[in-house]
Amino acid sequence: MKKLYISLFILGAFAIFSSCKKGFLDRYPLADINPEQFFRTVKDLELYTNSFYNVMPSAEGIYNEDDDNVVKTSLNELLTGNRVVPVSGGGWSWYPLRNINYFLENYRKVDIPGAAHYGGVARLFRAIFYFDKVSSFGDVPWYGGVIDIQDSSLLNRPRDPRTLVMDSVLADLDFAIANMNSTKSVEKMTKWTALAYKSRICLFEGTFRKYHTEFNLPGADKFLAEAAEAAEELINSGTYDIYTSTPQTAYLELFSSMSAQDKEVILTRRFSSDLQIWHNVNYYTITASYGRPGLEKKLVNSYLLQDGSRFTDQADFNTIPFAEEVQNRDPRLSQTIRTPGYTRIGSTTKLPPDFTGTITGYQLIKFVTSTNEDSYNRSHNDMPVMRYAEVLLNFAEAKAELGTLTQADIDKSIKLLRDRVAMPNMNLAAANANPDPYLAGQYKQVAGANKGVILEIRRERRIELVMESFRRNDLMRWKEGHLYTEQFKGMYFAGVGPYDLDGDGTTDVYIYTGTKPTEKGPQYLKLGSEILLENGTNGGLILVNPQIAKKFDETRDYLNPIPVQERQLNPALDQNPNWE
Repeated sequence: MKKLYISLFILGAFAIFSSCKKGFLDRYPLADINPEQFFRTVKDLELYTNSFYNVMPSAEGIYNEDDDNVVKTSLNELLTGNRVVPVSGGGWSWYPLRNINYFLENYRKVDIPGAAHYGGVARLFRAIFYFDKVSSFGDVPWYGGVIDIQDSSLLNRPRDPRTLVMDSVLADLDFAIANMNSTKSVEKMTKWTALAYKSRICLFEGTFRKYHTEFNLPGADKFLAEAAEAAEELINSGTYDIYTSTPQTAYLELFSSMSAQDKEVILTRRFSSDLQIWHNVNYYTITASYGRPGLEKKLVNSYLLQDGSRFTDQADFNTIPFAEEVQNRDPRLSQTIRTPGYTRIGSTTKLPPDFTGTITGYQLIKFVTSTNEDSYNRSHNDMPVMRYAEVLLNFAEAKAELGTLTQADIDKSIKLLRDRVAMPNMNLAAANANPDPYLAGQYKQVAGANKGVILEIRRERRIELVMESFRRNDLMRWKEGHLYTEQFKGMYFAGVGPYDLDGDGTTDVYIYTGTKPTEKGPQYLKLGSEILLENGTNGGLILVNPQIAKKFDETRDYLNPIPVQERQLNPALDQNPNWE
């Protein structure tokens, strides 16, 4: 691992790109390097391709969700509808592509045994790069090679159709799968990583085309079939499995482990206290400095009861006190938030939810480790970028959307996730015979014979992958942006007075009006300022930012705007709908 980080550091410094006429693709990234002299050994190829990993998400880019799964004291611009066309930036950055294309043009100039693998690495990263661009902007220019600074026809070309770009992405993915090594590695790209990415990318594209009929995009089923086939190839290989220990601890252990559990984790970002490579997840979840993150009430409601029945089938599901509502639920709930009896890793002290660290009361514990890592930027548990669990979910969803899902498919995908926490298996016939009205009210685009099981797979996906930053892409591809406009809520309180959140007979929270009580011990929350309830002194669910208007433009907000400066430099770039 140490060698990997040293090589990443060296190449990061080595491959700083010179600025160019349009900030685009027109200069070699290593202009003073003769490719015939540099690309001479397999180690040279490895060294160069290590720079591609710099595009992987940071730890904060993974755990720092702020859509409708995890909510905070502030709202992002997508939620408030206050986005504007940026002058520059805005995600319209292309220099990583220049680095990749330079490699692809030059890595075979000398015959090197093993070079095909690194060609696959480069093409996988190009597929990931373009997937990010297409999911953000729709149509984008496709560049399959390095562009000369004098080639104004290429520098000033219009956007290519999304269909052309994604067909090219699919070709890159297939090349990577066919040519990359199959030796497992949690920190380097392999054939298995490429299959997992193919399942992710093709599922996104297939469902986007299916639900966004306004764009008239053909081929939804083609991409859904490609997603299912890639996921199934990985499943049938037997290379990965779901990490298990005990139902009460396995899910949490997967994320609090210092070293990635490579039984399940396909790709991770490595962190190390010895190498002084840290992140900030502990501090993020226990202080007020990062918006006091907490799960949103609708997500908490989505966790099934431990017997597999629906929590929201109870008439009073929104008015059950916290200590009761979290009892006998899917064990992943108590391994994602503080529930009665919660203790920090390495401690025996029981801790109720702390409202100085969570605005909804549903305080996060996923990724949280021992108190030794509580200081600012001192967490060093590995941060999974891709897990086998996602591949199983991708497989089941793609098959369900195609209408080809069988109970046997569920048994080799969703069942493994349920088995980890000793939950009953999903039943295809039962789900379709009785679709959950609570979920149907959220996912309004779902219809057809498989409506019930699609809703259940979405439930499973939201619960299993929470706090791993999948939610925004999921809502975008499902065309469910209306969920951003709904009032975010937290746990229920009956009104002013004392509350024992963990059922141990001690008051944990006291909601008051007027003068703050002086008795020591509880957390005191002043109604109307430190906590807002739906019905004021008559109680209700916590309201999060009710004073901030939330908007989502269905005709505009599923794609990002192209920055002003880019369109001035290249007048052939048209703007996305309703961003003029």
